[in-house]
Amino acid sequence: MIRKAALLAALSAALLAPLVAVTPSTAAARTSVPNAAAANVSRTVAAETSVPSTAVAKTSVTATRQNLSVSIGSITPEVPKNVTDVIKFTGTVRNDTGTTQYNVAVRLLYDSRPFTGRAAMAAWDADPAARPPNVSRSSRMPFTTLEPGAEQRWEFTATPAQLGYRSFGVYPIGVDVAVNEVSQQAQRTYLTYAPATTPRKPRNKLAIALPVIDQPRRGTDDSLFIDDKLSQALTGRGRLADLAKIAQSAPSTVTWFVEPGLLDDVNAMSKGYRVKVKDGAPQTKPASTTAAQWLTTMRSSLAASPVVAVPYADPDVAALAHQGLDTQTNRAIELGGQTAKALINPNAKTNLNWPAVGVLDPDALDLLSISGVNTVLLNATNLPTEQQRLQQQQQQDQSATTTPTVTTATEAVTPDAAATLDSVNGPVTALVADAGLSRLFEPESGTSTLLSTQRFIAETAMISAEPGQTAPRSLVVAPSRRWDPNPTLVTTLIKAAGRLPWLELSTLESLKPSKASVPRTGLVYTEQDRKEELTGKYLAPVRDAWSKAQLTSLITEDKTASGFDAAVLRLTSSAWRNNTRVGRSVTKLVSAAVDARTGDIQITGAQPDMTRTLAGSNGVVPISVKNERNVKIQLYIDVKSDNPELLQVNFSQLEPLAIGGGQSGTVQVPMNAAPDTNGNATVTVQLRTADGQAYGKPQRLTIRTTGYTGIALVIVGAALTVMLAAVVTRLLRRRSERRLARAAKNRESETV
Repeated sequence: MIRKAALLAALSAALLAPLVAVTPSTAAARTSVPNAAAANVSRTVAAETSVPSTAVAKTSVTATRQNLSVSIGSITPEVPKNVTDVIKFTGTVRNDTGTTQYNVAVRLLYDSRPFTGRAAMAAWDADPAARPPNVSRSSRMPFTTLEPGAEQRWEFTATPAQLGYRSFGVYPIGVDVAVNEVSQQAQRTYLTYAPATTPRKPRNKLAIALPVIDQPRRGTDDSLFIDDKLSQALTGRGRLADLAKIAQSAPSTVTWFVEPGLLDDVNAMSKGYRVKVKDGAPQTKPASTTAAQWLTTMRSSLAASPVVAVPYADPDVAALAHQGLDTQTNRAIELGGQTAKALINPNAKTNLNWPAVGVLDPDALDLLSISGVNTVLLNATNLPTEQQRLQQQQQQDQSATTTPTVTTATEAVTPDAAATLDSVNGPVTALVADAGLSRLFEPESGTSTLLSTQRFIAETAMISAEPGQTAPRSLVVAPSRRWDPNPTLVTTLIKAAGRLPWLELSTLESLKPSKASVPRTGLVYTEQDRKEELTGKYLAPVRDAWSKAQLTSLITEDKTASGFDAAVLRLTSSAWRNNTRVGRSVTKLVSAAVDARTGDIQITGAQPDMTRTLAGSNGVVPISVKNERNVKIQLYIDVKSDNPELLQVNFSQLEPLAIGGGQSGTVQVPMNAAPDTNGNATVTVQLRTADGQAYGKPQRLTIRTTGYTGIALVIVGAALTVMLAAVVTRLLRRRSERRLARAAKNRESETV
């Protein structure tokens, strides 16, 4: 029964073959790329057999649908250079139909015409029904039977001559699995043919930027972590563990963007740490040898590589610029450089910047430039060419209408990555990442390394073959900043780039604007980009915490660092864009710690139930300040009467009050009460830093005044007079008595 069905399918395919040969396929009808469409329509030329139009798998995955599946395992050489080169294709075929399959064959699919450009490649890749139109009769491997669940290895060869390749270019290639010559499933990819050309293709400079960026895992600088996810990322197949594997084999031309806050967190873990839990006391963790080893691996692996220190904690620079928090960016760059140099590479640089999601606006650019940044790494959407801008506008217009539209586009020349932007501090070099190449470094899950490598080779070859090139161009690869890499894939792509004759691996900083640079439209920062920033509502308590933290530094004699700079910068991290709930909880932790530090310096005896007494209409009231910190402080004490009709304060502090660590200091404050009045009045006492900023909250003191000072003086004076007279009288009486006693004694002596 199965054989009859298969025979019927084969007969149907044979009858329909002439129609397939003259009817454009779905892939051929790509109106968005006219040149490519024309080429695809005619790709039946030199075909040995036309491929029936059946379901086809996407380029990036093994074709399977509870059916026969086929996958490509290797293509060698990856870039044939001569017409006689023998290209070997290998892979596997699997039977998942649940029944035995007969007369199975794995066949090579090919096209003798190259793609006309990168746009044609993208259109072909986006069309799941597109496949090479020709089936090779010689490059195939038959299987008489294929049992259910069985997997068989296949291999065959072909030469560029057999495939009809005649010139340098990128060609569609694929394999399918057929039953009785009826195609069941297929997998497709790209094959680059690179014979010697005159003149030689220019060697474009390729710079690869790889990020090592995470989200903050602590609030303050102590050992308390908000979760233990960092530990998971450092072990086994964790994200950061995979980055360390890539770093160990990456060439010294790769530029690494390392977030110093992450290094700080890992370093803290290596010394023992605690993890915050939902209920109960924090969980204590021993010193992590994994964290220590990760730092050691990264330090040794990146010793000879260019390292860029991301601003500490990766702040949302655009949001800070728009909310008036300008000083934080400069401090983040400064602290980031110090931390990276101390923990990973003494030559780490801070003059390059990779903003959140690769986009910024002129305000953020100005803020970075005055902080010492002279090069920025951007996404193509943020700094497009005029043609790219028009294409983006077309896409937006199409998404805004329900009416289907047919768009046309010509093959665009890949622009040079380097451009120049104007900032308030002078010109800034902009390096624009190539979106297509960058995506290949983090493809969809399940994409094979082989298919990604073949696509990478094809893309870069197509760029070198674009018309009008007279000089090498610069290209930049930059995957997303918090990517989860496949170390095998990334390492393979970097090695492939190093051996391709049309590429020259270069450092990011070596790329400069040149005559090959294509004019760009200027920074494009959309309303959606603005909405994704940290909001003013989120940043309000962050601003407050920063201000208070700075006061804890300004009040010290030596203006020592507050110790909260890193903590508050963590609150500005762009990581909280998509997780403001956690960001707010961390903000509360930091704010509480700052308030506690502020409270270490306070006025003593400022409790509401305590009063000071002013005996009389004038006098002095002592006000003391306790310094519970271990550093010497200098401050001013500002005292104002809340009841000037009852009590006036005449106090002016000419020199700051210095108080040693763990000590107290006191000032005597003159006060004058209104005559013949008594009762309570209040004064407000505010501590201030040397530059006059209020420190801590103002405190109120109750002053009890009395109006009996004159009478009291009279009474005291009279009492003193009476007392003095009594004392004098008594002294005279005693003196007279002693004189009479001596005279009597002398008379007795004479009588004897």
